[in-house]
Amino acid sequence: MEQVLDRFLKYVVVDTQSDTDTGLTPSTPGQMVFAEALAEELKAIGLEEVTLDENGYVMATVPATIDEDVPVIGFIAHMDTSPDFSGKHVKPRVINNYQGGDIKLNEAENIVLKVADFPEVESYKGQDLVVTDGTTLLGADDKAGVAEIVTAAEYLIKHPEIKHGKIRIGFTPDEEIGAGADHFNVKKFGAVFAYTLDGSQIGELEYENFNAAGAKVTVNGRMVHPGYAKNKMRNSIRIANQIMTMLPRHETPEHTEGYEGFYHLMMFNGDVEKTEMMYIIRDFKRDRFEDRKIEMQHLINKINAEYGEGTAVVEITDQYYNMREKVEPVMHVVDYAKQAMEEVGVKPIVKPIRGGTDGSRLSYMGLPCPNIFAGGHNFHGRFEFVPVQSMQKAVDVILKISELVAKK
Repeated sequence: MEQVLDRFLKYVVVDTQSDTDTGLTPSTPGQMVFAEALAEELKAIGLEEVTLDENGYVMATVPATIDEDVPVIGFIAHMDTSPDFSGKHVKPRVINNYQGGDIKLNEAENIVLKVADFPEVESYKGQDLVVTDGTTLLGADDKAGVAEIVTAAEYLIKHPEIKHGKIRIGFTPDEEIGAGADHFNVKKFGAVFAYTLDGSQIGELEYENFNAAGAKVTVNGRMVHPGYAKNKMRNSIRIANQIMTMLPRHETPEHTEGYEGFYHLMMFNGDVEKTEMMYIIRDFKRDRFEDRKIEMQHLINKINAEYGEGTAVVEITDQYYNMREKVEPVMHVVDYAKQAMEEVGVKPIVKPIRGGTDGSRLSYMGLPCPNIFAGGHNFHGRFEFVPVQSMQKAVDVILKISELVAKK
């Protein structure tokens, strides 16, 4: 546990927050700094075929310890942290032998992780929790996954008596902004199938995810002196608010769970003359996903019928699709992970991802790629935490999968 914890604590202090606006890959310089450090670390612990390309993708090989022809498998995690909350100057703290109750993250600012808000924390009584100081996210999404993969790779290098085939590991930039697979070279990676370690609580095993799209709505208004505005002014803020209220009130993230989809307003910015909104559209069923996009366009058409053509414009861009379609034909890939968890004492929790991973896009690029827990909770915010014991179990699962594939 000390190895995976030490790595994690070292990794999270590097600012790798991604950015949707730069148009670069990686989108921020900190990600390349982290990638360079990872590549050097992988070489130092004895991995082979270590590469770092100009886009910040790190790949490496744990060489086989058997001569038999077994599938080449891979383990993948992303290096960036979410732009939703600051990832700069992360100050992690380890609470050893957590005994339950609220956790005061920041005394000066009175920031408290409350059991009433996050009751799942008390399921980890007696374990060691890594938390934030309440001013940043932690970065367990997905530096816990990175630390787990590197720790497992080092263990396999040091223990050649463990029988396994060739294993490829990969670390990607910009997953949090939907670009993690943009420049991933599946052919170069060379695995038959892989696993992302990008899930949350211990035991999570996921092979289906949202179909996803982004929608940029622009409302064009007309500014006129408010004292003389009758039948002349067109207030884009008010019209944008009208669009918001036309969408189903309870089909939002805070009202949905399981297989329920939603519309999520991510950004609202404007004045009388012009307002912009950014939505994400999510659903598991492809037909319902398509219906949601049609409904969004229909609402825009209704606005234009009321206020005039060109008042509102929507640009809808598909982001990724449900990997289930690509993974179901090769369900033995999921079965390996399920069996591995059971053999190391982890109860598998097979459930859909209410989000996406690099694996969802990679599965459509020819690399079936289910998702495994990395152990963290409350991603993308100040109340993020990860139990150290969950990270260690993720390491154990990686090792066990490697063994099981070699035995089949």
